[in-house]
Amino acid sequence: MSKDKLWGGRFTQPTDKFVEEFTASIDFDRRLYHQDIRGSIAHARMLGKQGIISIEDSEKIVHGLQRILEEIESGNFDFSVALEDIHMNIESRLSEKIGEAGKRLHTGRSRNDQVALDIRLYMRDEIVEIITFIELLIDALLVQAERNIDVIMPGFTHLQTAQPILFSHHLMAYLEMFRRDRERLEDCLKRVNVMPLGAGALAGTTFPIDREYVAEQLGFDSVTRNSLDSVSDRDFVIEFLADASILMMHLSRFSEELVIWCSSQFKFIELSDDFCTGSSIMPQKKNPDVPELVRGKTGRVYGNLVALLTVMKSLPLAYNKDMQEDKEPLFDTIDTVKGSLKIFADMTARMEVYEKNMRRAATQGFSTATDVADYLVRKGVPFRDAHEAVGKAVAYCIENGMDITELSLTEWQLFSPYFAEDIFGSITVEASINARDIPGGTSVNRVRDEISRRREGR
Repeated sequence: MSKDKLWGGRFTQPTDKFVEEFTASIDFDRRLYHQDIRGSIAHARMLGKQGIISIEDSEKIVHGLQRILEEIESGNFDFSVALEDIHMNIESRLSEKIGEAGKRLHTGRSRNDQVALDIRLYMRDEIVEIITFIELLIDALLVQAERNIDVIMPGFTHLQTAQPILFSHHLMAYLEMFRRDRERLEDCLKRVNVMPLGAGALAGTTFPIDREYVAEQLGFDSVTRNSLDSVSDRDFVIEFLADASILMMHLSRFSEELVIWCSSQFKFIELSDDFCTGSSIMPQKKNPDVPELVRGKTGRVYGNLVALLTVMKSLPLAYNKDMQEDKEPLFDTIDTVKGSLKIFADMTARMEVYEKNMRRAATQGFSTATDVADYLVRKGVPFRDAHEAVGKAVAYCIENGMDITELSLTEWQLFSPYFAEDIFGSITVEASINARDIPGGTSVNRVRDEISRRREGR
């Protein structure tokens, strides 16, 4: 008889040793111990309040669980693979400590709704912490934007010089991405913060439990409305993994730019030595390993999302053992996202900016050509005609090995009679930037306004 299993009454043969190890989840779900104990304490108090078990047994259970929490946190708890998971490990130890009262804890619940509860509690805690890390990164971006408010750099499309922009404006673009990431996670919390306990294995329970009381004890906004869905739903995990994938995509884009910018060909920035490594053979190398690794870890998070989508595909209602595979992708994603955000916030805050190199690059590649076209439009020339005239001027410069800032008025007038002496004030990078003085534009005034808005939490 399988005497060591809390569910072993129906079985006459012990579980195969390899099967036991293969199906156990304690090696990874032990990190849910705090949430499991919190949930069990709330459940025990409800059982006592409702008269389902005695108040005396309820108090014994609560006290015993608190002592088990101390054991785990002090490193004195013996986790057993034979007991499969965190739930059975804690319940078994509870019975050892307080006797028969411990065996009453599982009244009115199943491991199916218990694990759903634990995951929701765990995710709620972790999402709040991830949002805090996003805010640290946003703050680092704001500090760098303020510090470099009027630094000019080339803006790119297709990685080709397009128009001059402010470096601060570029950083604020990433701030917008991470702000949306924060909003997505805040919205995800609404679906996470729903209490599933009381669904039982799949059909609810015959005991007169008070689900709303447990939800209130644990800080949930509401309770789930269908017992089948309560134990089989992992949409909230998938939604989080999707949000995390978008967040990592943003970090990966930023990583790519940092890798490019700190190359000797660009030399726009320099990362602190703390975030770089050297080469085993080339003594001159300073490799941007942190952004490269974050860029690589993005694929890992994408994989976790696809893994869980695949696990959940075609699962019939209600709970299936397949769903044990939800935790490792979730845990790995949470660890990866938190680590990536923390290191990025520190790295961004300590990044050195090479203003002269950025400005020099911004003056190359005919970056103010669009401003010349706009100049002609303001003189009454249709935009398409203006575009053609400036294109011909650029071709002339390429043929003669010069930049448009080097053209004389006589040369300008080869391409349009509308060019006048005031053209020279329209083709500086400063004029180009400050002319874009509209909401969301790259002018110093507008970027300063956006920094103020974000500082004020708007």
